[in-house]
Amino acid sequence: MKTSVREIMTTQVVAVKRGASFKEMAARLRRDRVSAFPVVDDDGKVIGVVSEADMLAKEVLNADQLGTLTAMLHRREQEKADGLTAGDLMTHPAVTVAPGDSVEQAARLMYTLQVKRLPVVDSDGKLVGIISRTDVLAVFDRPDEEIGQEIIDNVIVNDFLEDPVKFSVTVQAGVVTLEGSPDTLSLGHELVRKIRHVQGVVAVRDRLSYPDSFPIPVGPLF
Repeated sequence: MKTSVREIMTTQVVAVKRGASFKEMAARLRRDRVSAFPVVDDDGKVIGVVSEADMLAKEVLNADQLGTLTAMLHRREQEKADGLTAGDLMTHPAVTVAPGDSVEQAARLMYTLQVKRLPVVDSDGKLVGIISRTDVLAVFDRPDEEIGQEIIDNVIVNDFLEDPVKFSVTVQAGVVTLEGSPDTLSLGHELVRKIRHVQGVVAVRDRLSYPDSFPIPVGPLF
């Protein structure tokens, strides 16, 4: 089972237009208890994102009387610090995901780009939701019994056409312990790889008894 972005995204999104003022955004951050705003154009298409970090540069610069931090800021950060509107402050183009994307794809983007949230857009680029790190991590809140049953039914039986009696699958707190005797080394490795991608699996403990790579022949050699 692969959870899609659509299943866990928040659809009530607090967004702003390009012309939203710094003061307005600061007030809405506190009032709406959010940490970032997608910035949309008049058609509702996402054109950027303004986060708390983007807005923080202004406060840092205003307090930096000696200019030591100013000199260390990258040019883009300097521009953001001088910005007055969402259009000035936003990071663009925005990194987005689609409702049909998998949660795994969204998590990979967040990790690689070090972002805390991603706007969700439809095929026209219009904002339909937002997904956060908390939403992504929620997929690990899945019953151990359900995870184990999927591994047996979908992975061992359906994907590899193996007899489930040959393997023992134990799941505790999302950690899978796999025991048994695969016919080949590659089969065992593929089983473990596939199980790692089952929704809700935190880790896989490989306790398989692998066949010898170079079996010792029995009997006389001629």
